[in-house]
Amino acid sequence: MSGPTSLTIGSLQRGDRSTWQHLFAGYNEFYGRTMPDEFFDRSWAEFTAATRMHALAARIDGKVVGIAHFLTHPSTTSADSCYLQDLFTDPEARGRGVGRALIAAVTDWARAQDCGRVYWATHESNTTARRLYDQVAENRGFIIYTAPL
Repeated sequence: MSGPTSLTIGSLQRGDRSTWQHLFAGYNEFYGRTMPDEFFDRSWAEFTAATRMHALAARIDGKVVGIAHFLTHPSTTSADSCYLQDLFTDPEARGRGVGRALIAAVTDWARAQDCGRVYWATHESNTTARRLYDQVAENRGFIIYTAPL
């Protein structure tokens, strides 16, 4: 894939389902997860409803090459927060500003919703992504704990 002549960010379209699922599977594989089809079905339904969970697609010359999934929630100490839950760029499109553009678009969306912040988590070993994250956001040093149910 050559350099982008047209990088755009927008909503997922009905015809994007298979490409979106391929990218979302790649994201999950990166974190060592294999997701059953019902998880993809549930997420796709949420994104098309666009009420609780939201998604954006990055396109280079019309082809979906990146995805961002996000949601808002109340906060006890500020305006609502926007959590950027999943961010993934097709390996062939990396280094072309896709991740940065998706983060900026989520930030713009959250600002329009009167959110007080956008935040996300990544694994400490994800050094490639962290180089970008350190440029566009502040690492405040919090550690995330998870209690599986």
